[in-house]
Amino acid sequence: MRTTVTLSDDLLKAARLEAARNNRTVSSVLEEALREHLVRSQPTARADFTLPTFGGGGLLVDLLDKEALAEALGENEPIA
Repeated sequence: MRTTVTLSDDLLKAARLEAARNNRTVSSVLEEALREHLVRSQPTARADFTLPTFGGGGLLVDLLDKEALAEALGENEPIA
């Protein structure tokens, strides 16, 4: 389909350079860029899931506390 689009001079210049570098048309460069943008802008479907839990009694460690984490891992030296 043919249509008219207004682009800034610098954007058109960059599209022309990209097209010339890759032996493509400006239209194909713009079409690919628009398709990629549309795919990235779509919200990703996330399946609901539940993390399994087990009977408790496990080890609780604050992962932001380097000394506690090193101790839980049996490290002699604190994690830098």
